[in-house]
Formats: sequence, C-alpha cells, structure tokens
Amino acid sequence: MMNCVDRNRLKWKCRRGLLELDLVLERYMKTNPQDERLSELLDLPDNDLWDIVCGRSDQYAFHLHETVARLRAA
Repeated sequence: MMNCVDRNRLKWKCRRGLLELDLVLERYMKTNPQDERLSELLDLPDNDLWDIVCGRSDQYAFHLHETVARLRAA
C-alpha cells in the first residue's frame, strides 16, 4: 500500500511533455492511484512510453503487463 508521499511523487512523475501522455496518465491515476508498478514505466522517455501506451511497442518488462493493459484501456 502506498503512503501519501509516495502517491504524490507518482502523480508528479505523471506530468509529462506530451499532452496525450499527460491526459492518459491523469485518467489512469484517477482509477488506479495505488499502482506502484507505474513508477517503473514512468522512468522511460516520453516517446518510448507513448509507443507502449499506444500499442506500437511491447518493449517493457513482462511483470508490467497488467499495468500496460490498464494504461492502454484508459
């Protein structure tokens, strides 16, 4: 379970340079505020993360599959 500080850090990491990515991550955080695995994806550069979210790339660790599936549905 994430504490308030960790959740705020995650929200801050969701602020990206790509507007499209910002919008997807904002919706995602509203429905999945406790997803600790999202932080690992947020370490990726914006364009790489956007390619994953859009389904153009499957270059991510297998244990992140559920998080990616929820992001793609957001």
